[in-house]
Amino acid sequence: MSGTFWPLERLRTSRFVVAPVVAALLVALLMPSGVLAVHDTGAFELDGNATSSTSDDWDKVCHEVTGTDCSTSSNTSGAKAVAWAAEPNPNSTIFTGGGSKDPIDIDQWAWKDGAGGLPDKDNLMHAFAARYTRPPSATCPAGTASTCELLFFGSDRFDNSGDAQQGFWFFQNPISLGSQKVGGAEGFNGVHRNGDILVISDFSNGGSTSTITVYTWDSACTAAGKPFPYCGDSNLHLQATSNAANCATVGANDAFCGIVNPTNGTTAPWPFTDKSGNSTYLQGELYEGGINLSLLGLGNECFSSVSAETRSSTSTTAVLKDFVLAGFGSCSSKITTTAKDGNGGTIPPGGLSIGTGSVSVKDAATITVDGASTWTGSVSFFLCGPASTACTTGGTQIGTGQTVNQSTTQPILSDTATVTSVGTYCWRAEFTSGTTGVPNASDAGSGNPNPECFAVNPVTPTLTTQASGPIQLGGTISDNATLTGTANKPGTPVINPTTAGGPAGGSITFTVYGPNNCTTVAGTRSVDVTGDGTYGSGAFQPQAVGVYTFVASYNGDSPNTNGTGPTACPDTTGTETVLVTDTTGVTTAQNWLPNDSATITSGGGSALGGNLTLTLYDNGTCNGTAIYTQSFTISGGSTATVTTTNNAVKVSTSTTVSWKAVYTSTVPNVGGSTSNCETTTLSINN
Repeated sequence: MSGTFWPLERLRTSRFVVAPVVAALLVALLMPSGVLAVHDTGAFELDGNATSSTSDDWDKVCHEVTGTDCSTSSNTSGAKAVAWAAEPNPNSTIFTGGGSKDPIDIDQWAWKDGAGGLPDKDNLMHAFAARYTRPPSATCPAGTASTCELLFFGSDRFDNSGDAQQGFWFFQNPISLGSQKVGGAEGFNGVHRNGDILVISDFSNGGSTSTITVYTWDSACTAAGKPFPYCGDSNLHLQATSNAANCATVGANDAFCGIVNPTNGTTAPWPFTDKSGNSTYLQGELYEGGINLSLLGLGNECFSSVSAETRSSTSTTAVLKDFVLAGFGSCSSKITTTAKDGNGGTIPPGGLSIGTGSVSVKDAATITVDGASTWTGSVSFFLCGPASTACTTGGTQIGTGQTVNQSTTQPILSDTATVTSVGTYCWRAEFTSGTTGVPNASDAGSGNPNPECFAVNPVTPTLTTQASGPIQLGGTISDNATLTGTANKPGTPVINPTTAGGPAGGSITFTVYGPNNCTTVAGTRSVDVTGDGTYGSGAFQPQAVGVYTFVASYNGDSPNTNGTGPTACPDTTGTETVLVTDTTGVTTAQNWLPNDSATITSGGGSALGGNLTLTLYDNGTCNGTAIYTQSFTISGGSTATVTTTNNAVKVSTSTTVSWKAVYTSTVPNVGGSTSNCETTTLSINN
């Protein structure tokens, strides 16, 4: 086909284009042949009927929208947006007023209901649309776009008497009927956005001749040819036009085409009654068309509403007559996220360790935008914790927003966050769209387990001990405990702290059991801890001999450092027992038991009789206090000898003692006598 195509600048930038105005209008460009086939992409049938055979058709669109039979029980095969609306009353919702024209914004359009007065050929019964996204291919070329974006549209009318001029508006903003007064009628809700698409089609000569023109709304255009040659009228940017756009004859090189049903009796897959009472279409009562948006540089547009309109001519200033308005898809965005460790790796199911008091983490976000092949925006990351099950709002922002677009490598990693407390943390990523029509998106995570949440676990330190060596009773024993693997306290704030947490606190308790058992507590003492180090129990003094066992335990410092259980008693390591012994010594002390003997003899041989008393003194003079006395009875014989048997009075030190013997006679004529003072000097060396 032949056609005229104007520069395909993006609508959002056209007002800023600075270029010389070339001759009155640019030289017509011929479409390249052989590759631009909107009617034979395989996505949708543009064949002049509404019934599907090999691919989708309007019967499936009807079923997908209404859920009713529509002569099929199938939906479309992957249409990303569909619309189907009925207006069976010819007197329903028609345009009115001089402001209802395509170059004028929607908020100045007016409509009325129940008025009638339109030619029957201009009364629409149904309107429908569908959009598809396909990978670029020979049958679905996309130019420089990454996807092949296809737009199909159609309507049926009450009567086929005469040629029909139709238009189809595809609005990015939601458009609906309003109740506010515009002139003498009611207005519409919503306004145009740059990039809205208008397709105007004229079928004449029984449908054999088809003219299609594609415009986009562009507020930079002030009039036809002003200020740019592609301006078709005020607010209308002429994108392309062709007077040979009949899908039945256009061949395989069309970027857009349209077709009407070529014969009477064409099946209407939904309830339909025309002016003549037919339930099938007379020739020309059904119209359908399609556009390869990507080839026109329009594949990035997201639509919310569609309106089919009839018009008095194909002129941009034609009087608008009937319309059918429907919702039609929209752009969507989605962001999915997964928590990662500080290197961007997978976090184990059990979570991460707090380590020495901090751990690094990241988030990974994947952004999906449907309905726009090019888009831009930013993604921001937030982290909640340490007591979170989700992060729907708030949290600590990690880094600044990262600029993203359709070419950004995904997933997108956040800046590194430093976490300094044990607990449960959850991420949230927020996508802020910079493209009109593409909504923002947020992902606070969901599911069990929530991929956006992760645990940070405490450390359990190691406590090794060494008791002192064996001692003799009377000495002291002690224990040393070496604590390693503690974690610092949480910083302030917990996430990305500006003040680091101090070393772990808590205390080590030393208990000594014994002797020779693990039940009798011989002593206990607690020592405060300041992080890793070796801590002493201090001295304990056992009170008995035997084996003593030290037991040490650390109570931890929540939340980052666990305690350690007590060491064993009985000791299994040989490092926690102390033997306490005692010594023996031989000492001598001499004890002298002083004894004496005495012999008494009568001088004349007379028999003796009486008492002989021996007395021991603690001096050498036989005077003073006697320390031992023993008496003997003497009888018979003239001589008697006696010996003391002292075993009670001892002399233990060097000294002088003396004995004196006194005989008292009881025999008449035999006198008594007294001995001399007998002395003994002792020298004792122990």
